[in-house]
Amino acid sequence: MLIKTKHSIGLLILTVFLGLTGSSVKAQQLPVYSQYMMNGFLLNPAVAGHEGYTAINVTAREQWIGLKDAPGTYAVSYQTRLLKNSYISRSASIRKRKRVMSRSGRVGYGVYAFTDMAGAFNRTGLQGTYTYHIPFDQSQLTFGVSLTGYQFRIDNDKMRLLDEDDQLLLNTERSAFIPDANFGAYYTDKNMYAGISAMQLFQTPLKLGADKEGPGFRMIRHYFIMAGYRFEVGRDLLLEPSFLFKTTEKFISQIDVNGKVYFAENYWAGLSWRTGGSYSIIEESFNGKGSSLIIMGGVRVDKFYFGYAFDYTFNAIGVRTAGSHEIMAAVKFGDNARRYRWLNRY
Repeated sequence: MLIKTKHSIGLLILTVFLGLTGSSVKAQQLPVYSQYMMNGFLLNPAVAGHEGYTAINVTAREQWIGLKDAPGTYAVSYQTRLLKNSYISRSASIRKRKRVMSRSGRVGYGVYAFTDMAGAFNRTGLQGTYTYHIPFDQSQLTFGVSLTGYQFRIDNDKMRLLDEDDQLLLNTERSAFIPDANFGAYYTDKNMYAGISAMQLFQTPLKLGADKEGPGFRMIRHYFIMAGYRFEVGRDLLLEPSFLFKTTEKFISQIDVNGKVYFAENYWAGLSWRTGGSYSIIEESFNGKGSSLIIMGGVRVDKFYFGYAFDYTFNAIGVRTAGSHEIMAAVKFGDNARRYRWLNRY
């Protein structure tokens, strides 16, 4: 990476934001995932525990294979529901009273950790989440809040400088810690799900200068809107169209349009079209510049779930690389809360 002139510190910090997106250089500051519909907790804290399972998910994403120091993202998440082990009566008759277990706890929580790397820059984050689930007759509304912390680090070994004596760069700290918070709401019923979330609420400033008075940038607020619906088209066949809309305080927006097919609840395959992050969604959507085509598939084996996604980006970088690859693995323990048997699964 070449950094030169007295403005190198400004270029350096700017590259943190442009390089760590894992997507288009105009896209968001947060990691990009292609199989987020398999683990919505990555984008919305309210998803934690909504099914009633205890779930552990691992995701590994390698962007632009073949490009030196290309972006890579690795994430692990844990989520669960605090279910009540109480008993209720199913009959008004005292003599014939039948007692069954009720597991309708309303509190959930989760933990999410990730490392996002691009070139000389590395960002590691940890998120702790609390959720509250409000049940209705045949649906559920959940609210979630999370506290997060990010650490930005610069790897000197991956930097090449034209001006080795640049004082601004030499006086730059090699790491910075950023605290922040997220909020989300999530609604589910038998066939559909919909959620909205706001990430990086505090918009914490990032200052890498040793005196904390040099050039700096701010973590901008991100918004995610996702929704999907499952249609039963056969005895063992489900069709799920869905979308994800992403935008920021700077109105840099991106849309994913997805279609997935489930076979016997044990196999799935799908296609996605992702626009390039831009100030003009119409421009990116219709001329294809910076957009991506994503092919995905997966299998369930008992409590274990495995998924794979391949991204091809329609720009100069996409032509010069072997695409982007993402692997997901998950395990679910326990069972749904009994009154929520209809909840969506993989």
